[in-house]
Amino acid sequence: MKEWGKKLSIVLALLLLMTAALVGCGSEPATGGEGEGEGDDDYKLVLRLSHVFSPEEQLTKSMDAVAESIYEKTNGAIEIQTFPQAQIAAYKDGVEQVVRGANFISVEDPSYIGDYVPDFTAMVGPMLYNSYDEYVAMTDTELVADMKRQAEEKGIKILSLDYVFGFRNVITDKVIETPEDLRGVRLRVPGSQLFIETLNAMGANSTPLPWGETISAMQQGVVDGIEGSEFTNIGNKIYEVKKNVALTRHFLGACGVYISTEVWDGIPAQYQQIIQEEFDAGAEYMVELLKGQHSDVVAELESHGVQFNEVDREAFVEATAHIYDTFPGLTPGIYDKLQAELKIIREQLGE
Repeated sequence: MKEWGKKLSIVLALLLLMTAALVGCGSEPATGGEGEGEGDDDYKLVLRLSHVFSPEEQLTKSMDAVAESIYEKTNGAIEIQTFPQAQIAAYKDGVEQVVRGANFISVEDPSYIGDYVPDFTAMVGPMLYNSYDEYVAMTDTELVADMKRQAEEKGIKILSLDYVFGFRNVITDKVIETPEDLRGVRLRVPGSQLFIETLNAMGANSTPLPWGETISAMQQGVVDGIEGSEFTNIGNKIYEVKKNVALTRHFLGACGVYISTEVWDGIPAQYQQIIQEEFDAGAEYMVELLKGQHSDVVAELESHGVQFNEVDREAFVEATAHIYDTFPGLTPGIYDKLQAELKIIREQLGE
């Protein structure tokens, strides 16, 4: 009986040890990256990112680099699949995907957000900026921060507005110096009401066309030219079709990056931080890169026979000034507010 009691004590001791070990294992924290929340190590999100730029253009390269960096820094939790050249929904359709709450990132001119918050149209309106730095500083003002808050109320989270790709100029075979020189000239424009009305005000006959049809439209005489930056010109070999660039600088070409607020709010905080930081860094890098490359691109275009001419800028400013007063939905006085901000920005930049 005594022997049986000893054996029972040993069994009970072993059971207690096993129970303690199991409890200890259950209290270990879940494995995962630093700062991850409960269950985040199993999180996976695939986003499709769309834009209209060609693979040779820096915007495409920048988006691809940002997507790759986000994938690496989130250990594959956030996968962004990039689709250049409007392979999937782009322009208005792309922004609509965002508003509908799709797992989608739209990269478009901020004027397309103007369909939801009209003052974004004014922020990228005609003849407004003299430099890349002025525009980047404008996007960091409280005036624009308020516009961003309004966009979020419409379901649009703005990750960036700062993917600047150059001033847009008129590219034709004709020397254009004044609005009168553009009379009867058919120019391809994107399907943005701001672009259509601005180029019409400048004297041209605006012809909205999908980007994929643009080169053939010029070759076949459907349009007489396009408006775009030197980087678009070189990246798409527009110089093979049209040989003159009038330096109207009517818009500063820029893209924003937009995602659904619903989708964004469902992303764990540590991944949100990585996504935001990478898009911010990508924009800053692209701006500095293109500022440094512009003169070389101009020289290369000239080597292909492209000629550049200055224009009567004041005449074009006067021709387009009414846009800020007549464009639907703009806050009364928004142009004056933008000019007041620009005055402060130019003083800070020493211009």
